[in-house]
Amino acid sequence: MTPHKQTKAITSELLENLQTQAHTCRHTIVDVLTKVQSSHLGCSFSIVDILVVLYHTIIDVELIKKQSPARDYFILSKGHSASALYATLASVGLIDHHELITTYYNGYLAGHPTRTPCKGIEASTGSLGQGLSMGVGLALAAINDQRPNHIYVLVGDGECQEGAVWEALSMASRFKLSNLTIIVDYNNLQGYDKTDDIAPMPLDKRFEAFGCTVQTVDGHDYQALIRAFTSNQQHAGPTAVIARTTKGKGLSFIENKLEWHYRSLKPEQYEVAKKELG
Repeated sequence: MTPHKQTKAITSELLENLQTQAHTCRHTIVDVLTKVQSSHLGCSFSIVDILVVLYHTIIDVELIKKQSPARDYFILSKGHSASALYATLASVGLIDHHELITTYYNGYLAGHPTRTPCKGIEASTGSLGQGLSMGVGLALAAINDQRPNHIYVLVGDGECQEGAVWEALSMASRFKLSNLTIIVDYNNLQGYDKTDDIAPMPLDKRFEAFGCTVQTVDGHDYQALIRAFTSNQQHAGPTAVIARTTKGKGLSFIENKLEWHYRSLKPEQYEVAKKELG
């Protein structure tokens, strides 16, 4: 059994830095998506705080820069939120900020993550339900090779309607993959309706039934996220962190609005968004 890794002490300075980084990432997402007139703003904003906590307190970014075999892996299974990943990778120096403006135009930073020489993008995703299968394979390989990697996979709550998610999870439980953490972006909105109205399911109980140790947290609470990712308990299988989030978190006219799964900002809305973010 592999305990989660220790991290920095939770101090007021750390929390303030995380807030600053998340604020910068939200500005970056708005800039990039407006420039290319692309969508998925709401679901990108819902995961920003999760990604900032992972890359600024949990994952050793220096090992990623060195492409060390001992590095941790992150897979964004809900690949349509790629802009949040790009902004976060830029915040830790894995993507050059100047490259962000070429998103969608260079075949390098696409609308969904594409595994390229870019350090930090470990898997091509976007076909929902497949990211966890890749994560299970990486976690099993790490155990077989006796490597210390921890694998983090972020899935959407709507994505959890895909049967492949549960097939992968049954294998994760079967092989007791204690080096695997599944993070659910539980914002209760998907492309065309509320997730709970399309396919209601008690995610915590379902993950428990599939052999996970489950923690439910506020997905915008930095302290709660850090504690969830650094639990010292030695689990005999995978961990599921169900992060309750708000779609469009940070922009009042977008928060919890279904239509902002696919909409892009008009020029006047961009100005409002920038002013509201401050």
